[in-house]
Amino acid sequence: MQYPPVELVLPDWVRAFVGDAGEVYPEIEDRMRLVVGLSRLNVRHDTGGPFGAAVFERNSGRLLAPGVNLVTSAGCSVFHAEVVAIMVAQRLVGNFDLGGPGRPAYELVASTEPCAMCLGATPWSGVRSLVYGARSADAEEIGFDEGLKPPGWAPAFEERGISVTGGVLREEAAAVLREYAARGGEIYNSRQGDA
Repeated sequence: MQYPPVELVLPDWVRAFVGDAGEVYPEIEDRMRLVVGLSRLNVRHDTGGPFGAAVFERNSGRLLAPGVNLVTSAGCSVFHAEVVAIMVAQRLVGNFDLGGPGRPAYELVASTEPCAMCLGATPWSGVRSLVYGARSADAEEIGFDEGLKPPGWAPAFEERGISVTGGVLREEAAAVLREYAARGGEIYNSRQGDA
């Protein structure tokens, strides 16, 4: 038996929306508006769940890599927006460590507070900053299971040298979650069937 290749392909509309890497988003709200826009268009194009993310150079605000949730369209439970943005960013820099020597400090901006999986992927990626919009409670309110996250995870990130800022444009980001639910978007969880 031959195993199939696993391919990560961003939807065509992403490049049309974002343009090429290198655009500068000077303020954190500018960066969040971009990822909320990605999440909203992902819903409206029916290419995945209601989540967007991107990796930026923290100090300059230069966009390195966008990401959108591709769970339903790619049929892969790990293709969350944060993971997709990290994967694209690592390909662009040619290394698995975004925090490697000679690289600028990178920032991961996500439309919603990371779930348990994305929370685990963030420190291993090498980013030095995490910014999110909607809170886990906003995603849970429409039925998503955010997984088991340790209490006090944000201070633990800070101890590892990863700054955390939450609630940036929260209402705009949460509105996308509600739009997804109102449109009948698939709420996927790890355990919905029989035990």
